[in-house]
Amino acid sequence: MSARLKGRKRAVNSLLVDVERWAGEHDGVKAVALVGSYARGAECMASDLDLMILAENPEALADEDWFVQIRPDARFIRAANWGPVRERRFRLGSGLLVELNFATESWADVPLDGGTRRVLEDGHRILYDTGPLRVAASAVGIDR
Repeated sequence: MSARLKGRKRAVNSLLVDVERWAGEHDGVKAVALVGSYARGAECMASDLDLMILAENPEALADEDWFVQIRPDARFIRAANWGPVRERRFRLGSGLLVELNFATESWADVPLDGGTRRVLEDGHRILYDTGPLRVAASAVGIDR
């Protein structure tokens, strides 16, 4: 593993600790999961960091202010909507792309929607959970 990738992984781990702390301090946040290549342990320098955030009011959290507070070097890149999911993409000063995806707890309802199932089966790591992600992970036979 290159020194650059080791440095990137340290920066990612620091960010994950900060996001986990932030989630625990906000009652409306119900769960946060790392998904995608970082969750699978298959990241490379070109990989983005993907987080799935379940909340009572995802629209309020999709406002990027909270993320910029924990990462002041974050620059907003784009917003997109994918069905019930609200995506917000940022680039950090290091070049790391961070994709924040927001949805209500119903995103993890069993039986799972096909999109939810694909995201979880592709790799996930629960960072914070009041219950809905553990139930969803059990439904796909993966409990991480």
